Amino acid sequence: MKTHNLLKTVVLSLVVLTISCKPIQKADNIPSSFLIDGFPEEVGMSTDRINKIDGLIQEYIDNGLIPGAVGLIARDGKIVYHKAFGMRDIEENDPMEKDNIFRIASMSKAITSVAVMILYEDGKFLLNDPVSKYIPEFKDPEILVKSNPDGTYESKPAEHEITVRHLLTHTSGIGYGFIHSELKPIYDKAGIPDGFVLTDAVLGDKIRTLADLPLLHEPGEKYTYGLNMDVLGYFVEVLSGISFDEFLEKRIFKPLGMEDTFFYLPEKDIPRLATIYAENEDGILRSNVEDYQYPVKGAKSFFAGGAGLCSTALDYAKFLQMLVNDGSYRGHQLLSPKTVELISMNQVGDLFGNNHFGLGFGITTDKTVHKNLSSVGNYWWGGYFHTHFWIDPKEDMVAVLMLQMYPVIHGEITPKFQNLAYQAITEMK
Repeated sequence: MKTHNLLKTVVLSLVVLTISCKPIQKADNIPSSFLIDGFPEEVGMSTDRINKIDGLIQEYIDNGLIPGAVGLIARDGKIVYHKAFGMRDIEENDPMEKDNIFRIASMSKAITSVAVMILYEDGKFLLNDPVSKYIPEFKDPEILVKSNPDGTYESKPAEHEITVRHLLTHTSGIGYGFIHSELKPIYDKAGIPDGFVLTDAVLGDKIRTLADLPLLHEPGEKYTYGLNMDVLGYFVEVLSGISFDEFLEKRIFKPLGMEDTFFYLPEKDIPRLATIYAENEDGILRSNVEDYQYPVKGAKSFFAGGAGLCSTALDYAKFLQMLVNDGSYRGHQLLSPKTVELISMNQVGDLFGNNHFGLGFGITTDKTVHKNLSSVGNYWWGGYFHTHFWIDPKEDMVAVLMLQMYPVIHGEITPKFQNLAYQAITEMK
């Protein structure tokens, strides 16, 4: 009897041991709850190949083209590359660290788009609603006919109103003063900022003023990069009843654990802010442009949805991982998978050239995928100071490259970084 029981115990122990020693397989289509550190080989990538990125970034630093950078790549929810190179501040001899904070500028637009789509899922509006339904000042828009150097202009009535979809796709006709010379004197006279604000301006005041100014073209007629996301930041305030920064903190940053993403930096985090450098033919120089101090100085009352946020590579990667996870991260379903599908599909026909444009994102197509290593359906954007991200649903990959440079002459580091990320894949999905 004792021998039988002993044998039974040994057999059961061996069964349990055999089961527990089996490798854990990730179920198909079940995303990670958190971004976790991993090894490239765990997710069908090569350590030797992905480490080629080290040489790329170090070469740019050694050649005096950039001061430093932080890069992050994750696949299947596992961080397979997260490194810092060079200097945060050359003059202070302060090395770049992985948790340094960067002005992400137009990478703010992706976050603003998601904020808008959260309210869309709350049933607050429809994409083809006229913006004037929520911000009355946008009623009866005008089209610019002639612009004068003193800020005066001639205009004519538009045939259509601006819709929410027009704002999300940059087809409203609203431009940027620093890009569109015919708008600059008009915007300057009206006190419309491009997004980097040091004054005591308030978002709602400036957007209502902007609403009375002329458009560059009929809404829906062209793709024109402009202050659309700043308008949508105020749109979020109107529909939610709280300030835009508060909405982002409550509905996006806190659920995702994005503790290092801000419009204006807390005092304790200022030493982590990367310094901006400018590239010229003789190398790089510390930028002395006063406007670039916006995350530190200013009245801190203007929350520019198009350009105002600062973040770390890891924080922003959490946001990207939520999107590649079909809207879910850390047990929070920020968006439905159907909404993520909607924002990452073409919304503008051929207005964005051979690429497509969704609700806030550029999208790689079969006509452009040949230009660099990538996938059809990869969606992406970048920022004024040479930050960049992409989301690849096909390969379950997200990536971020953070620099602080403007202007940039040798800007090919970004596509090279992408190529080296993709060439590290050894097992395709």
